Amino acid sequence: MKVLILTYYWPPAGGSGVQRWLKFVKYLRHFDIEPVVYTVDKANYPISDVSLQKDIPEGIEVLKTKIFDPNDLLRFLGGSSKDSSAGFLNKNPNTIARLLQYIRANFFIPDARQWWIKPSVRYLTKYLKANKIDAIISSGPPHSLHLMAMSLKTTFNLKWIADFRDPWTSIDYFDQLPLTKKSIAKHHYLEQQVLTQSNAVIVVSNEMKKEYEKYNREVRVITNGFDREDAILNVDLDQQFTLTHIGMMNADRNPEVLWEVISELCLENKSFKDHFKIQLIGKIAPEIWGSINKYGLNDFVKHIAYVPHNDIAKYQYKSQALLLVVNNVPSKKGIVTGKVFEYLQANRPILAIGPEDGDLAQIIQQTQSGKIFDYTNKVKLKEQLLFWFEQYKNSKLMVSTKCTAQYERKNLTSQLAQLIKSI
Repeated sequence: MKVLILTYYWPPAGGSGVQRWLKFVKYLRHFDIEPVVYTVDKANYPISDVSLQKDIPEGIEVLKTKIFDPNDLLRFLGGSSKDSSAGFLNKNPNTIARLLQYIRANFFIPDARQWWIKPSVRYLTKYLKANKIDAIISSGPPHSLHLMAMSLKTTFNLKWIADFRDPWTSIDYFDQLPLTKKSIAKHHYLEQQVLTQSNAVIVVSNEMKKEYEKYNREVRVITNGFDREDAILNVDLDQQFTLTHIGMMNADRNPEVLWEVISELCLENKSFKDHFKIQLIGKIAPEIWGSINKYGLNDFVKHIAYVPHNDIAKYQYKSQALLLVVNNVPSKKGIVTGKVFEYLQANRPILAIGPEDGDLAQIIQQTQSGKIFDYTNKVKLKEQLLFWFEQYKNSKLMVSTKCTAQYERKNLTSQLAQLIKSI
């Protein structure tokens, strides 16, 4: 059986967006499915990580075409930088930046890759006429790839699975975009077209499943995960009481309650102050730095802008505890950051800030991998940090995670393979 996978993010792209389908492709052959990947040629990715290329199976057919990316023009005009993303919207743009944000929001629908749709459909139409494909899978965002797949499904009567790594209109920053009523309506219309016309839909959380089941009966939760082959053995823990966050932190992911608690503990407990260190690995929004400065924590922070995926595991395994923060937005209950699964593999205590009744909380509770506290639960958060610190001083800070096999990439690929064969 052969499937065509449409994905914008593919090595040498770095960051979390590339890993989901890279890992699926890595293991699909184990389940008698041959993947063919269609992606962009020489994309101007915000982050590059050549270390991920090692996971591409030998002999996999990868189809590529070039893309016109209007974001390049916006960057030239001063609207954004190469490493900008929709999750890092400028809250106080100047006049030119405000105009460019408006143009990007209302003329690039569903996203800036819309001009890649027609040339991609033409290219893939020729390919599909010459090659037998049993099913097509599109991964978004960018959601333009779903529109490509929808066109190909109609032409070739293919089975189609739409994979949503993130939601479309309920994504955390959607309401922050300067969208007109007409543009909002168009987004909702296109989203519903994709959901109703696809044979099956894949999502990454139960809350997303509830939302999309209104439009498609075949909605499956296949989470992100961790790859057992990326495990590291015999790593010594940090000497300091380190709390490490890996991944971007935008303004909506600013754990004010945590900074306040750490500041108080440093003032009240000299031993804590002498041993504590927080590590932030990834892009950090100015609002985060503002809060860190506000609570006088600059001297306790070590920031590393980017670490190749091959090296990230070392920081996870060495850290005394690992930090996760869920964006404080209306859709927060359904947000499950992909990093939690690699945290599970590291088997270090997870400290999460987010809704205590959300999908992430269920995973942490089920795996017994740490604790999660609401954005205002200062008292319990402080007690937990102090408790872990006392365990750290006695060399007893550890966690024994349970029920994690379901999140191994190979097992998740097995679920995907079953779905592909069933549609």
